[in-house]
Amino acid sequence: MLYPRVRDRALRVAAVVGTILFLINQLDVVVSGMFTALVAGKIALTYLVPYSVSTYSALEVNRLR
Repeated sequence: MLYPRVRDRALRVAAVVGTILFLINQLDVVVSGMFTALVAGKIALTYLVPYSVSTYSALEVNRLR
């Protein structure tokens, strides 16, 4: 079970960092009309990775206290 504060912070981090990474890495592909299932998967991972890192980091810090 995830703590609501950890989840909420991780969602905010994923929204900000994921959007920046999306703009850097995928925007040109989407704008050019080359949107495929593979690109959609990459975009999902672009948001999932910062969410996962933020969640793991917060839980690890809490565990070590």
